[in-house]
Amino acid sequence: MVDNSKTGRLAAQKLRDEEVIWLTTVSPKGQPESVPVWFYWDGETVLIYSQPNKPKVRNIEANPRVALNFNTDPQGNQVVRLSGRATIDPNAPKATGVPGMIDKYRESFKRLGATPEQFADGYSVAIQIRPTKVTAF
Repeated sequence: MVDNSKTGRLAAQKLRDEEVIWLTTVSPKGQPESVPVWFYWDGETVLIYSQPNKPKVRNIEANPRVALNFNTDPQGNQVVRLSGRATIDPNAPKATGVPGMIDKYRESFKRLGATPEQFADGYSVAIQIRPTKVTAF
């Protein structure tokens, strides 16, 4: 989905380098709900870990269509949006079993006074998102 076009290169750079992405799900009543989340891009899917029983988890269980958006630069440029399908993956490893995720957020854990193990225990629900459309400009 992310190719070598100008759009694809910008999306790949953001997926690789950004710490936060906005996840938008839709409630069963049709209300869009956006939250900032940590994520890991493996080159094909976006992996997000959530606390159990959060609205985003319930929303995905009811409707797997989601959107992902990055913050822009201060001038409102470098827009990157992804649409995709999300699944709750009960067979995914704990966050501590995803070295790239732990490496990416190691400094953030320290800043928050947490360990990777504490994060993995609290954020135990794995959400896999397979992008179906990428828009960047």
